[in-house]
Amino acid sequence: MTKNVRLGGTDLYVNPIGLGTNAVGGHNIYPNLNEETGKETVHVAIKNGINFLDTAYMYGPERSEILIGEVLKEQGKRDEIILATKGAQRYVDGKVILDNSPAFLKQTVENSLKRLQTDYIDLFYIHFPDEGTPKDEAVGALKELRDEGKIRAIGVSNFSMEQLEEANKDGYVDVIQGHYNLFRREAEKDFLPYTKEHNISFIPYFPLASGLLGGKYTKETTFEDGRARNPLFQGEAFIQNLEKVERLREIADSKNAEVAHVVLAWYLTQDSIDAVIPGAKKPEQVVHNLKTLDVTLTQSEIELIHSIFI
Repeated sequence: MTKNVRLGGTDLYVNPIGLGTNAVGGHNIYPNLNEETGKETVHVAIKNGINFLDTAYMYGPERSEILIGEVLKEQGKRDEIILATKGAQRYVDGKVILDNSPAFLKQTVENSLKRLQTDYIDLFYIHFPDEGTPKDEAVGALKELRDEGKIRAIGVSNFSMEQLEEANKDGYVDVIQGHYNLFRREAEKDFLPYTKEHNISFIPYFPLASGLLGGKYTKETTFEDGRARNPLFQGEAFIQNLEKVERLREIADSKNAEVAHVVLAWYLTQDSIDAVIPGAKKPEQVVHNLKTLDVTLTQSEIELIHSIFI
């Protein structure tokens, strides 16, 4: 039985392995998605003990929230699920406009509640900061919604360190979601010390670096999507990165695990990282991610992984 962990100072307790659902209805992110497969992926996640689901208005847009809402209605286990979603965008003439104004955020939450077919959201994030709204005012609007019971916890995503400090001026921020993985560790210099000090949970996105930390690629692997333009996947850097991943494979083999399991397990040893939310396009990937919970890293292994990617 998996022991659920507390997110920061909230009263939300989650399986440390959650599910990122941008591939569930996220047609604007991944082409040729099968929605029934996406729904089945969520069903299998819940059946296997995952209770932390992460979605967003922009996945689809809207479609991911709608599908998640359908699954929760079919499951009939809403009170057992910690449901996170994100918003801060609207479309104007086909363009995405960021809006953190209190009035817009309140309407965004109302819209998400309808799509998700629920009367409360466990964790609502401001998905992206806009340029004009004071961040403490934006979070203040979410505090009002928390007081009303429409959300249970307040999150911010993609905020700079300065924006996080402004957003948390009154101490209302519970969770921050940010870009962090073994190849991108800037958060260790500012975000992780701050979140530890303020009892805020840090949830990393892109934890497997677009698959590079999954251990499935070789020197011969080619890419035709956005990874082809990512410096991590280009030229000599790609070769060197693969060599680092191979060193992780030695640790994984010694534990009868896979590279991705070791990587995710390492994140969970870091201060403030209470949970990770790897994505999945198919049900079997969910089951694969859960094998992370069988991996226990020794202190020397934790330090070795740190040194490989420093």
